[in-house]
Amino acid sequence: MALTKAGAEFTLHPYEHDPSAQAYGEEAADALGVPYERIFKTLVVEVESGLAVAVVPVAGKLDLKALAGALGGKRAAMADAAKVERVTGYVVGGISPLGQRKQLPTVVDSSALDFETIYFSAGKRGLQVETAPANLITLTRALTAPIAKPA
Repeated sequence: MALTKAGAEFTLHPYEHDPSAQAYGEEAADALGVPYERIFKTLVVEVESGLAVAVVPVAGKLDLKALAGALGGKRAAMADAAKVERVTGYVVGGISPLGQRKQLPTVVDSSALDFETIYFSAGKRGLQVETAPANLITLTRALTAPIAKPA
């Protein structure tokens, strides 16, 4: 795991994944008893330059225009699920911003900086990782920007 290689502190939080769940981030928050604002979902989008990763709290929605702007573009759209799985090496609902097959430009919503630690997918459904936002930002070489809007 990238966090181990970097010597970063983190905690893994397994939980029982319900195969019928549709909202994976909310399921993780409810199972772990963590506020929705501290659990972040990993979304892959198409921007003019190709694919990019957005990391936003499950309490909100991705603001595609804000994400495009943060990456110096004008437009962004959600990427096709099959393409996302092929490029990242993860299944939808278990996509981690860390350890993807190819390093994609990444933007983490600036609200992550409000917390000592945040949670995000550890690479499979039913497993979250908790670490300091700075660890995620450093390891993904992410920008931070206000890219989330209220749900």
